[in-house]
Amino acid sequence: MALRSLHDLPAPAKLNAFLRLAGRRDDGYHLLQSAFVLIDWADVLHIECRHDGRLARHDLGPALPDDDLCLRAARALQQASGTTLGADLHVDKRVPWGAGMGGGSSDAATVLLALNRLWRLHWPRDRLLALALALGADVPFFVGGHNAWVEGIGERLSPLAWPATDYAVVKPPVSLPTRDVFVHPATRAVVDQASTAILAGSLAEAQQVQDLASGWGRNDLQPAAEELAPEVAQAARWLEARFGNSRMTGSGSAVYARVGASNSPEATRPDAGFERDLPAGWVGRSCRSLPIHPLAGWAD
Repeated sequence: MALRSLHDLPAPAKLNAFLRLAGRRDDGYHLLQSAFVLIDWADVLHIECRHDGRLARHDLGPALPDDDLCLRAARALQQASGTTLGADLHVDKRVPWGAGMGGGSSDAATVLLALNRLWRLHWPRDRLLALALALGADVPFFVGGHNAWVEGIGERLSPLAWPATDYAVVKPPVSLPTRDVFVHPATRAVVDQASTAILAGSLAEAQQVQDLASGWGRNDLQPAAEELAPEVAQAARWLEARFGNSRMTGSGSAVYARVGASNSPEATRPDAGFERDLPAGWVGRSCRSLPIHPLAGWAD
């Protein structure tokens, strides 16, 4: 009997263990090197098959943009596959947007993986990855299903075995448009100085997992984000005071700390008090890295 619906589908967020800019392509896309780590802060989707070809999204939490990545992903797969089926997409949005945590991209990847099964397309992962890249630079990572060393514009993925790591993640009220961070003079200066000699990192470097997990590298976008939104710098200082380290993820505005990773005697593990102590308007969670995407096997 054919599946008619899929429920409680996770769309986990990610953190950038580091992010280095390696240059810019002629089409304006920035080249990067990063390590992407899945965490257990996730949106939840419920998807039902329709036989009239219509695609509709139903927001179970905060209202999303009219034509968000979920709908665009469903439409792209529908058009590329030629199916006459449609879907109702129910989205329980729990990961904050404008945070650099890839929430929208993860939602889109979960939609692709789920509809591939619900519509009985049986596309292999490589075919879904090509479609994912056209939707956004972070979407291929979530379709790929593994913590990864990421290069290019996000399309070159090499799986990483990541040690279980606890994080304290916070997002101040401000949300940062990705474009504003990338066109900021501080970011342009980094890109202009980048060279293949400086950024000769490779998967061999990435295999030094202990170095990566303890904070190898930096986030080249953080200076621009902090100039655009002083709240990002405030969040970084707030975490630094509690856990002895901090780093912005993606293009911001979320900032995280590795818990128990500092030699500072003041660093303490987060407990229920961590979230209670957040300044007014901030959101935050104690998170743990995931060894693999919960739906990783759905495209094998």
